Amino acid sequence: MRLVLVLGDQLSPNLSALRKCDKANDVVVMAEVADEASYVPHHPKKIAFLFAAMRKFADQLRADGWQVAYTRLDDPDNTGSITGELIRRASEHKAAGVVYTEPGEWRLIAALGDMPLQSHSLPDDRFIASHADFAAWAEGRKQLRMEYFYRDMRRKTGLLMDGDQPEGGKWNYDHDNRKPAPDSVDYAGPMQFAPDHSVEEVLDLVARRFGNNFGDLRPFWLATDTGQARQHLAHWIKGGLPKFGDYQDAMLNDHKFLYHGIVGLYLNAGLLDPLEVCQAAEAAYRAGNAPLNAVEGFIRQIIGWREYVRGIYFREGPDYVSRNALGHTAKLPAMYWGAPTKMNCIAKAVDQTKTEAYAHHIQRLMVTGNFALLAGIAPAAVHEWYLAVYADAYEWVEAPNVIGMSLFADGGIIASKPYISSGNYIHKMSDYCGSCAYRVQDKTGVDACPFNLLYWHFLDRHRDRFKGNPRMGQMYAVWDKMDPARRDQVLSEAADFLSRMDAGAPV
Repeated sequence: MRLVLVLGDQLSPNLSALRKCDKANDVVVMAEVADEASYVPHHPKKIAFLFAAMRKFADQLRADGWQVAYTRLDDPDNTGSITGELIRRASEHKAAGVVYTEPGEWRLIAALGDMPLQSHSLPDDRFIASHADFAAWAEGRKQLRMEYFYRDMRRKTGLLMDGDQPEGGKWNYDHDNRKPAPDSVDYAGPMQFAPDHSVEEVLDLVARRFGNNFGDLRPFWLATDTGQARQHLAHWIKGGLPKFGDYQDAMLNDHKFLYHGIVGLYLNAGLLDPLEVCQAAEAAYRAGNAPLNAVEGFIRQIIGWREYVRGIYFREGPDYVSRNALGHTAKLPAMYWGAPTKMNCIAKAVDQTKTEAYAHHIQRLMVTGNFALLAGIAPAAVHEWYLAVYADAYEWVEAPNVIGMSLFADGGIIASKPYISSGNYIHKMSDYCGSCAYRVQDKTGVDACPFNLLYWHFLDRHRDRFKGNPRMGQMYAVWDKMDPARRDQVLSEAADFLSRMDAGAPV
C-alpha cells in the first residue's frame, strides 16, 4: 500500500499521482498544515478558499471510492507540515512509500525530496508544456520571448487555428485590447456563491487562526468546487468575455472587476482545466458570441503567458526568487498593507486586494508593481507581498510575474525593458487620477504625481544599464533635452519623496 499525496493546488481528479495509484489499495493523504498556511502571511480569503476546496475535493475522492486520510488544521495530531503528515500517515497505514505529483514551489520540492520515506515524484501533466518541452523550445534562443512560445502552444493545441494558420490571419490582437476605461460597465461581475455549511466551518476556523492577517475574510463568495467554478466560467463567457479584450487594461474607481474572468485562482488550484477553459472561450467565438480580439487575448493569457512563466520558473531554478539585478533595497512601504496614502491608484489597488484577494493584471503590473520598481523596493519583499495577498498566487506563477515582469530583477530574462511609466499611463487607462490628492498633470512641485518624479529618477540612476536599450533611447533623449535646472528639481523632489516614504511618513 502506498500513500498518494494531493496538495491544495492539485484538486484535479486526473492528477498524475491519482492516475498512477490504485483506489482499492492506496490511501490519499491531504492535510491543512500550519507550514503551508503561514510561510508567508496569506490573505485569509486565500486560506479559506483552499481549505474549503480541499475538504470538498476529499469528499469527492471518497465518493469515487478512494480511502482519504485528511488532516484538518485543528486536528490535535496535526504535525504542522506536509512531510510530517506523510511520515505520520505512513506509520499509521504501514505504507511502502509515497507517490506525489510535482509541487509548484522549489521549497516544497526540496522538503519532499529530503523526506525519510521512499517516494516517487510524477510530472504535473495538467500543463500543456512539460519541462522538457519548454527546455527544447528555449534551447539555443538568445531571448526567451513569450510570443514565439505562445505560437507553438497554439499549434500544439489547435486553439484558434485555421489549418496551419492563425484564425483571422494574425497570431496576436493585442493592439485592439488597450482601450481606456469605459464610461460604464454592463457586466455584473463574477458569479458569487453563498457559503454552505462546510465552507462556514472553514471560515470560522480561518477567522480564529488567521484573523490578524492582512485581508478581509468575509464576505466570502468564491467557488469552492469544480461544479461552481464551471458555473462561474459559463457566466463570465456569456457576460464578460465579449468586452474583456477591449477593456482588459482599464481601471475604474467603482468597478473592481470590469470584464475580467477571475478564473486564475480556479485554474491554479486545479478546479478548472486550462484546455477546458480555452475551449469554452473558443466555442463562444465560433458561435459568434465573442469577438476574436477578446478570445485570442484570453487564450494567450492561459496557454501563452501562464505556461511560459511556469517554464521560466522551473528553468531558472530555486534562486530565481532571490535575484535583484538592479540592486534595489528599499523596504516595502506600509501603504501596501493598507496604511493611508495620498496616491489614489495605490489606495484603490491595495483596498481591492484587501477586500477581494484579487486585482487584475494591470493593477498589479502598472500600479503596485510599477511603483515598487520606480521606488527601488527590494524584490524579495515585493515578491513575498504578492505571494501573500492574492488568492491565485503560487510561487511558480507569481515569482516570474513579479521578479521578472514587474521588477526586472531577473535582468531581462522575461522583459526586454522595465515596465515603467509615469502617471500619464494610469491617467489614460483609469479614472483614478481625477480623485487623487496629487495632480497627474504636475511634473514637479508639492502636488506632482509621485509616478512622474520617480519615473525620471529611475531612468537617471539606472542610466548605465539602460542607455543602450533600443526601446528606451527615446526616453533618455527627452531627459537629456530637459533644462538642467528642471532635471535637478525632479531628482531632488524624487529623492525627498523616497526619503519621506522610507522614514514611514504617509505619502
